[in-house]
Amino acid sequence: MKAIGSAGFLIAGIAIAYAQADIAPTGTLRAAYLATNPAQAIRDAHTGEVRGVSFDLARELAKKIGKPLDFKPIASPPVVIDAVRSGQADIGFVAYEATRLGTVEFSQTYVLVQQSFLVLGDSPIHAVADIDRIGQKVSGTYNDSISLCLRRTLKQATLVELDNNPELIAKALVSREIDALGANRQRLTTLMKSVPCSRLLHDNFFNVPQNIVVPMDKPEILASINAFIDDLRTSGFLGDAVARSGVVGIEAAPKSLGSQHGCPG
Repeated sequence: MKAIGSAGFLIAGIAIAYAQADIAPTGTLRAAYLATNPAQAIRDAHTGEVRGVSFDLARELAKKIGKPLDFKPIASPPVVIDAVRSGQADIGFVAYEATRLGTVEFSQTYVLVQQSFLVLGDSPIHAVADIDRIGQKVSGTYNDSISLCLRRTLKQATLVELDNNPELIAKALVSREIDALGANRQRLTTLMKSVPCSRLLHDNFFNVPQNIVVPMDKPEILASINAFIDDLRTSGFLGDAVARSGVVGIEAAPKSLGSQHGCPG
């Protein structure tokens, strides 16, 4: 019999721990992700090919537990959370936000996503500090983490929440129905192409933690997911996945950062 070195025993031990946690009880790892968030994953509309950090993590987890992957696009963060809560999905990828606590458990943070604002070229808004001013209308999409944060933090500006429809959002900016749109840098960078003479603020409002959510009252599954993220961070897989994604404004989260971070309010 071929001897197994200490590294081999470690890998085998991790695989056993994942299996014992019963992360995918149906025999398939069902992973839900936010279809409209490019910081998680991007699906090619023509080929159906998916790429992104969340997809790489889900595929690697499925590989480690020896089960096929069903990577399911979901329309909004509350629906991702509800899919995990109701047992329609085994894990979900969603941003940590304090108002989302209570029905699922959040893992440690695996990626940080920079949030900023898009404005028109002649806007008096030149930095994040200029956002919260009397008379200004600041927008975010419904249930997005930045909108939930702005609800709590805006003192003078008015929050205008919009449907996640790039065409309608671009029209709102061009027609000056809103003065600024808050979102992650990748979404804003993409939207700039359809908003003439627009510009992206140079600084960030905050960094949104991206986390994996699992069912409540299953501490062994949460522990396994946290160990999985640690493994990928230590091995360099997580950093490589971020680089492979090509997404603007994301970075692998350090080990010391838990889930209770993000919105400055």
